[in-house]
Amino acid sequence: MSLPSLPHRRTAFAALAGAALLLPLTACGGSGSDSGAKDAGQSGSPSASAPQAPAADLTVLAAASLTDVFKTAGAAYEKSHPGTRLNFSFAGSQELIAQIQNGAPADALVTADTKSMAKVGDETEAPVVIAKNRLVIATAEGNPQKVGALKDLADPKLKVVLAAPEVPAGKYSKQVLDRQKVTVKPVSQEPSVRAVLSKVQLGEADAGLVYKTDAESAPDKVDAVDIPDAQNAVAEYPAAALKDSKNAAAAKAFVTWLSGPEGQKILLDAGFQSPKPQA
Repeated sequence: MSLPSLPHRRTAFAALAGAALLLPLTACGGSGSDSGAKDAGQSGSPSASAPQAPAADLTVLAAASLTDVFKTAGAAYEKSHPGTRLNFSFAGSQELIAQIQNGAPADALVTADTKSMAKVGDETEAPVVIAKNRLVIATAEGNPQKVGALKDLADPKLKVVLAAPEVPAGKYSKQVLDRQKVTVKPVSQEPSVRAVLSKVQLGEADAGLVYKTDAESAPDKVDAVDIPDAQNAVAEYPAAALKDSKNAAAAKAFVTWLSGPEGQKILLDAGFQSPKPQA
């Protein structure tokens, strides 16, 4: 086999020499991604274990009862994730599911019950429960009708409003009323728990069953009558990224953040319960 001509041999030698010079740089951590990952893992910050989220505009479909807390959570998330913008669409969980089934573009979904989420299980990543909630009886400020317990809602003179049966809050309401054998004839059945709260706030109803966090969002307009745990129902809020999201990594990162220290603090401060079993 003949050797390359002299000019070619000089070119080959130069290439080999250049490659040899690069080896020490790589060994010293010249790759920013590797050293950055190690530094992030050792930083000890709450978000160190969360996936790195690329900047994106995310559309999040969320249960109506999350309206206030998600506005707070969204502002906090955008602040800690520059370049990311969260666009929330709030409605009853049954409406959110219908939107997904009809092909509405979205990146993440948060419902007020696990059964609703299960209806679109083929279209979401594995959901994670981010919070829990409980029902209370919402009355006009000062509780002028002196409602004190579930059994009082059976009074035919009392104007009671409930969430519709297909709404998670409506399902939970039916569950607790049936368990106590309380028959209620509501003056209306609303498409979301926030609509129930609104009816009470406006004086169009004397009482309604809402989540504890809904009543706490309007402390100057409604009173909340607690329902004993033995008579109550626990609402669970699962969150999941959508498989068809064009911002899959960013959507997953937001769902992970909701379960992390910062997201959980915001939810707990708003009156939601931890999804973790209490010790």
